[in-house]
Amino acid sequence: MNRHHWWRDAVIYQVYVRSFLDSTGDGVGDLAGVRAGLPYLKKLGVDGIWLSPFYPSPQHDHGYDVADYCDVDPLFGDLAEFDLLMAAARRLGIKVLLDIVPNHCSSEHPWFREALRGAPGSPARARFHFADGRGPDGAEPPNNWHAMFGGPAWTRAADGQWYLHMFTPEQPDWNWRNPEVADEFDRVLRFWLDRGVDGFRIDVAAGLFKHPELPDSDDPEADARTRDSVNPLAWNQPEVHGVWRRWRALCEEYTARDGRDRLLVGEVSVPTAREHALYVRSDELHQAFFFDLLGAPWDADAFRKVISEAMQDIAGTGSTVTWVLNNHDQVRTVTRYGEPAPEGSGLGAARARAAALLMLALPGAAYIYQGEELGLPEVVDLPDDVLTDPIFRRTGSRARIRDGCRVPLPWSGQASPFGFTSGVEGVKPWLPQPDYFAEYATDRALADTRSFWHLYRDGLQLRRTLPQLGEGALSWLDTQPGVLAFTRGDGLVCAVNFGTAPVPAPVPGAPLLSSGPCPAGVLPGATAAWWLSDL
Repeated sequence: MNRHHWWRDAVIYQVYVRSFLDSTGDGVGDLAGVRAGLPYLKKLGVDGIWLSPFYPSPQHDHGYDVADYCDVDPLFGDLAEFDLLMAAARRLGIKVLLDIVPNHCSSEHPWFREALRGAPGSPARARFHFADGRGPDGAEPPNNWHAMFGGPAWTRAADGQWYLHMFTPEQPDWNWRNPEVADEFDRVLRFWLDRGVDGFRIDVAAGLFKHPELPDSDDPEADARTRDSVNPLAWNQPEVHGVWRRWRALCEEYTARDGRDRLLVGEVSVPTAREHALYVRSDELHQAFFFDLLGAPWDADAFRKVISEAMQDIAGTGSTVTWVLNNHDQVRTVTRYGEPAPEGSGLGAARARAAALLMLALPGAAYIYQGEELGLPEVVDLPDDVLTDPIFRRTGSRARIRDGCRVPLPWSGQASPFGFTSGVEGVKPWLPQPDYFAEYATDRALADTRSFWHLYRDGLQLRRTLPQLGEGALSWLDTQPGVLAFTRGDGLVCAVNFGTAPVPAPVPGAPLLSSGPCPAGVLPGATAAWWLSDL
């Protein structure tokens, strides 16, 4: 009999460590704060947590520029505190995933500093992408690639050679064609697996390998942060699949010792669900985030299309779809779905609640970004002088900046810091919290049974208790335009009204759970509901 793999239908909570809870009063969240918040997450009902990078780093990209992959930055604690966090999570039955960043490191990583000291063609430089420039005296970059955060993808070293960075100059790309790089990451994975982690979320999992000849791009001006126009010469190269086979084998080695699954879930940004499916074949990543649902407009046909493609192409590999509506790089759903509705209409919040109930009813796994369960909106009015996103620093534009979804969580009280930090005199949260965050504080959310928090908690409880939910299949129901409805297993019906006017419910009787007031026989606008039915 096949044993159940916990990750196939798990709900994982993304912890953006620096914005979760500050235990030291310095205005930045830390690992001890995460440990203190574990009972809250246990009460919510999640199966595990994914921790954003907490490794030693100069923080040019908030930890995604890693200087040492096998330690903890003093900003967040130390290895002893990490071990305490692991022990506390284990006692509560909460899995722990770490964010691993294999595409690039920090310019302060010892290997890159050695490379800068080395000569052109040296073994130290071969771990990265160094190349001679073009034009007179090599003064032009080796090719015309653009970095994802703006500007050219090349920076010139003091001796005249150039090095590649697909993000910022402080994040040089590893050369995965060098076997030393693969060996080093084996060592890194083992270091954390030996400390008990349950797996890894892999940053830029479709990256790593670049075209071996580093040729010019046909479309150098393409917006590299838009998935469909990412540079194919630096993305989704076929050799990357060998890395995931190697990492999967390493994880299976640990599982064979104790029977405990270790999960690999990738940030895979590729144009189609079919290409996505190649990353979750049985000997590669266990799962990969399916971003199409996150990127879909609030439209019943659009949602049905992306869900159907995912079920056909991804679930067909034997993996399960990994659904996501929010993360640390995207505008929060409450704000995203509210546009262009007038401010204060509440439409964005109603749609976000409905989308959450829809996601939790879909087959497979789901990832929740911290604050999503509170209904936090995007903070859109941060002044320029507090912005920290390297996209803003490199482009001077506020378009696509990510600070607004990273503002520290409100826990209690009526004024900043809302319990996030101890409020040491003169110390403020690393990003300012707006006054209206008082409405979303966790203590208020827990006390109000109509809150986002209770909707998520109730949905997660039903996922645990109803056999129809979690892993499995779905069947679409015929409905009127603007309504999406499907069945799960034996008699669970989920329906979403994407319109604003009420419509007849597809199932008689009162729903088992709904995202808003839902009288028997009626499905109000911008509302989702679950029923148990004999359909």
